Amino acid sequence: MATRAAKRPVKAGGDWRGAIARFLRRTAGLILLAVLLAGLALWWAARWTPNRDLYPLQGVTISADNGEVHWGSIKAAGADFAYVAATDGASGVDPMFARNLAGAREVGIQAGAIHRYSLCQLATDQAANFIRHVPRRADALPAVVWLDYDDRCPDRPTRALLLSELATFLAQIEAHTGKRSLIAPGPSFESDYRVTQGIARTTWLRRDFFEPDYGAHPWAMWQANHYIRLTGADGTVGWNVLRPEGETP
Repeated sequence: MATRAAKRPVKAGGDWRGAIARFLRRTAGLILLAVLLAGLALWWAARWTPNRDLYPLQGVTISADNGEVHWGSIKAAGADFAYVAATDGASGVDPMFARNLAGAREVGIQAGAIHRYSLCQLATDQAANFIRHVPRRADALPAVVWLDYDDRCPDRPTRALLLSELATFLAQIEAHTGKRSLIAPGPSFESDYRVTQGIARTTWLRRDFFEPDYGAHPWAMWQANHYIRLTGADGTVGWNVLRPEGETP
């Protein structure tokens, strides 16, 4: 009489090893998918600009971080205007400011200067720095005062003191330029100091991909994307739009 072949015992180790292998394969697949999605998001962010039909006038923010800028390429990318980093606090000067200003004008891009305001230095000293390095020109765009926190400056003055100093700074640089300046507070700075309520100036607000609404009154200029990459500039640039004249939000 034939005897049945004895069943081989199942090795317990085989089950958990197979489970681990399947888990690792699934995890690797999910990681690869996440990497691909992140790469796609970065690719999209580096190219996105607001609709030209809604915002016909668009431009860039440029600084020394963008290296040797080829302004013809910037114009070809669709920049109608440019704001160029100029001065910082009481003594800082962007090393590429003069070259960027001249380069933009050479290709027919109207340009303006940006001053990064410091909470740690006197308004009069900062105004002297701006006046010393930013030339008065009838064809220049109004200057912009960039208001944001800086790791180099731990000071946090009272709102009353800040508004008083900022008013002094604006009065002095506007006497030099002959034009009223814009103020550009970041979201956190505006939340703490409510500058747009206390200083009657045109505002430039910032928020990537979505219109900003943190000012006391509607923005005139919006930095819509600071991840833009353009042929002709190293790294990323800020991409800005002007609110069309007569448009009410």
